[in-house]
Amino acid sequence: NGTSLGIGFVGVALAFGLTVVAGAYAWGPISGGHFNPAVTLGLAAAGRFPWRDSIGYIVAQVVGGAVGTSLLVLIGLFGPEGWLSARQSAGFASNGFGEHSPGGFGIGAAITAEILFTGIFVLVILGVTHATRGTKLAGLVIGLTLTLIHLASIPIDNTSVNPARSIATALYGGGDALVQLWVFLVFPIVGAMLAGFAHRALFDGKAAG
Repeated sequence: NGTSLGIGFVGVALAFGLTVVAGAYAWGPISGGHFNPAVTLGLAAAGRFPWRDSIGYIVAQVVGGAVGTSLLVLIGLFGPEGWLSARQSAGFASNGFGEHSPGGFGIGAAITAEILFTGIFVLVILGVTHATRGTKLAGLVIGLTLTLIHLASIPIDNTSVNPARSIATALYGGGDALVQLWVFLVFPIVGAMLAGFAHRALFDGKAAG
């Protein structure tokens, strides 16, 4: 009917950020509300989460991401004719660089962005959830930080900062999304762990068991 249903970069950024806000307050008291392998490893590097529990968390995060994306595919099966196939042909919102970057940015930009923005994200999480220096608004601050990160980096590589998110969309995006996936597995984790070790060295020497 000529009406655009797209929500644009701002809408996508808010959707990611507000989802984390809701999840942080709903499941944070139960599991810590990580939802992200990079965050889990960053917290472990900072001494704020036990290394021994990391594998279980990461498996759950990857499975959760895959299930969530599969539900979107299921909805798409009942959508307008050609809608799902068109989305899959376009990469299904997968992360990418070069020809697969929304703004045409290369691999160097994607690597730099993932290290930088994931590091910032983890530093914010460590700051606002500190046992004595944290804030009751931690969930809101974390979600809004993720929104800002998306606004800044969607044009670069469609924003990962979360390997589980990248795996989930690449599974359905296929092809080049899977070929380029390694960047969005390795470098968010690099950024998160650098942030975790730095925070531990500078601000908090206590280690998790």
